[in-house]
Amino acid sequence: MNRFKLGIALETTGLPPRRALQEASRLGVNGVQIDAVGDLSPDKLTETGRREFRTLLRSYNLELTALNCPLRRGLDLAENLQPRIDHLRKVMQLAFDLGARKIVAPLPKLPGPEESQSPRATTARESITALGQYGDRVGTLVALEPGLDPGDKVRDYLNSFDIGSLAINFDPANLLLNGFDPLAGLTALAGKIVHTHARDGRTASPAGGPREVAVGSGDIDWLLYIATLESIEYRGYLTVDREASEHRFADVTAGVRFLRRFVGEQG
Repeated sequence: MNRFKLGIALETTGLPPRRALQEASRLGVNGVQIDAVGDLSPDKLTETGRREFRTLLRSYNLELTALNCPLRRGLDLAENLQPRIDHLRKVMQLAFDLGARKIVAPLPKLPGPEESQSPRATTARESITALGQYGDRVGTLVALEPGLDPGDKVRDYLNSFDIGSLAINFDPANLLLNGFDPLAGLTALAGKIVHTHARDGRTASPAGGPREVAVGSGDIDWLLYIATLESIEYRGYLTVDREASEHRFADVTAGVRFLRRFVGEQG
C-alpha cells in the first residue's frame, strides 16, 4: 500500500478540463486539484454539471484532491469582503458536492502581539471564523495555506479557534521562499495538514533572489521531507504544482516522475 497519493494541479496542463483530465490520467496520478474558476466555478457548475463532472472524474479513475480558491484580496482586507466570503462558501458547497470536501485558501500574514487588535487582524479572525463555522455545518474542510509565517506561529493561531473544520494545506516552497524551514513547519503543524502541494524552490539563484523551480531541482530535501510527512502520519495527497514557468506541465510531469522514486507506483 502506498503511503501517499500523487496528484497534480489541473491548471498546469494549460488545457480545457476534459482534455486536462485525459492528460492527468495518462500521467498515472490518482487525483487532481482544480481552481474553482470559469466553467468550474460554483456559479457556473449546475447540479447537473456537478453530477457530470463527478462521472467524468470516475471515467478517468481520478478523484478531486481539493478545490483551490485564488483570491485577489486577502481574508484580512475589509474592502468587498462579504462577496469573497460568500464566494468561498459556495466553493465549499461545491467541494462537498464533488467529493473533495476540502478547499484551499490563502492564509493572510498573521499579526504580531502588538497587532492582535488591529483592524486587519480582527477582519482576518472574523473571516476565518465565518468560513470555519460554515465548514462545520456543511462538512467541508478549509485548508488554509500558510507561507508568510513560521509553522509554530500558524499552529498557535489555529489553536486559538474552537472550530473543527479549520486545517492546513502545506506548501513547502511557500515557507522556503519566505525564509522559513519547511521541515520545522511540517513538524509544528502535525495533525492539522489535510492536503499538500509539492513545489520546490531555491533560496538563492543566478537571478539574484529566491525563486520557484521544478520539483527535484531546488533546495528541498525530498527524501527527508517525505520521511517527515510519514513521521507526522500524513496520509493524503502530494499535489504537484508549478506556478512560475513557461513550461508548467512539463515541469509538473517531471516532478511526478521524480516523486515516484519516494512514494512508489500509483494505482
